[in-house]
Amino acid sequence: MGGGDISRRLFLTGSAAGLGAGWTLARLSEVIAAGQHVHKMLQSDAVPKLEFFTTQQAREVEAVAAQIIPSDGTPGAREAGVIYFIDRALSTFDKDRQSLYVKGIQRLRSRERKLAPQSEKFSDLSHDQQINLLKQIEKTAFFEQVRVHTVMGFLANPEYGGNHDLIGWKAIGFEDRFLYKPPFGYYDAEGK
Repeated sequence: MGGGDISRRLFLTGSAAGLGAGWTLARLSEVIAAGQHVHKMLQSDAVPKLEFFTTQQAREVEAVAAQIIPSDGTPGAREAGVIYFIDRALSTFDKDRQSLYVKGIQRLRSRERKLAPQSEKFSDLSHDQQINLLKQIEKTAFFEQVRVHTVMGFLANPEYGGNHDLIGWKAIGFEDRFLYKPPFGYYDAEGK
């Protein structure tokens, strides 16, 4: 987080590698189904509906996600629709993480009150205040889970949810072509 030597691309590729292939493979069908649901919601003209979060909870988690992958000259977690991916995850394949989020949001609010008593919510804090508070909780299970879900939603195949307008893939330089033509060279001329 904030001003280190690590680039966004390195952070995202490192985070994606650390998600754990075993966990993903064990829940792959549920992740795909959740992602497809989110993708359909984002493609319609209707405002996506939250299934697990209240509007206020979603605003707070989205503010955390927006600090994990900020909009700093390029689109971030907010523009990628990560909050809808997280909401759907908590309604489907990660239901067992619901209490972690509810308690985590409550603890976030408690720390936010100590940091800025005049503030009503984390999402209202200044950028620097948000970063300061997140540094205080970055070793917690709540922050780690939000980080994992944020990276998943940011880099997911758009057909499975998140990564709206290929924002995540563009950030890491991934080309979204699933069919490549083989390279042709001098050896192809020999066959003619």
